[in-house]
Amino acid sequence: MKKVRATSQICIKAKPAFKKADEMIINHPLLGPRDAAEFTYLGDASLINRPDGMAENALPAFIDYGYLRDNVAGNHRELWFHEQGDRSWLVVTRHTVTHEIVKVELAADVARKEGRSK
Repeated sequence: MKKVRATSQICIKAKPAFKKADEMIINHPLLGPRDAAEFTYLGDASLINRPDGMAENALPAFIDYGYLRDNVAGNHRELWFHEQGDRSWLVVTRHTVTHEIVKVELAADVARKEGRSK
């Protein structure tokens, strides 16, 4: 077996073109700017649109609801829970490449607008 010497590696520090997820600030609609570390990410905001369990096509609708998600490189609506704060649910529209937050809404308001809540 032939032994090979490792060559030295050159590291160049460059400023990334995007924010790290741990540097995100979420502008809470009620509390103002909060660090993303206070929140728990749940997933795609389409979870608000739960299918009717009594409908004729309930099984395929729930399979789509539970397992199928768009994996977009761009603006995406997500559910975030303010775990270390007021315990509210938020719908955050975030650019998945740059982590830029475009819009933040209370999930209850979004559900109400979509006819999912009173």
